[in-house]
Amino acid sequence: MVVVGFACTYCAYTAADLAGALRLSYPPEVRIIQVPCTGRVDAGLLLQAFAEGADAVFVAGCNLGDCHFVDGNRRALEEVARCRTLLAEVGLEPDRLEFFHIPASAGQLFAQRAREMVERARTLGPNPLRRTSAGSYGGRIPLPDFHGRGIVSQQFGRLVTHEERVSPSEHPEGTSE
Repeated sequence: MVVVGFACTYCAYTAADLAGALRLSYPPEVRIIQVPCTGRVDAGLLLQAFAEGADAVFVAGCNLGDCHFVDGNRRALEEVARCRTLLAEVGLEPDRLEFFHIPASAGQLFAQRAREMVERARTLGPNPLRRTSAGSYGGRIPLPDFHGRGIVSQQFGRLVTHEERVSPSEHPEGTSE
């Protein structure tokens, strides 16, 4: 079980650090990724986390109006809502993705939200599109291109570069079956 949490530097990541300093526990299945601002987290990054095997993903940022980058948390909230729709379209439960507002002083809240997401992931079960130990994938769903970063291939989990899409004959490993 893996839950990925994208946490903004100024609020949620500081709250996670505070949770640790206060010796508050949250499950070891949570993998925190520090980002300068949640506004930098887009659908491509969120979907890549699922493609890499995350059972659930959360984005945690400042309260609305408190963003150090003015409106990054509002943009992230909209991006999470858009990505939840995409998850439903590719056959994953939208509840596997959530946005939380967590101020820097809320270590207890961070630990609580992390526990909630792990419990939610356990309830929903493993990501059906996760790579198996044999190296194959449970699903074969292509995802759209996001901001020119590439797409997730038919094997759902391998990022295909622009060059591989433009000239697949030169990159046979990037083509689908």
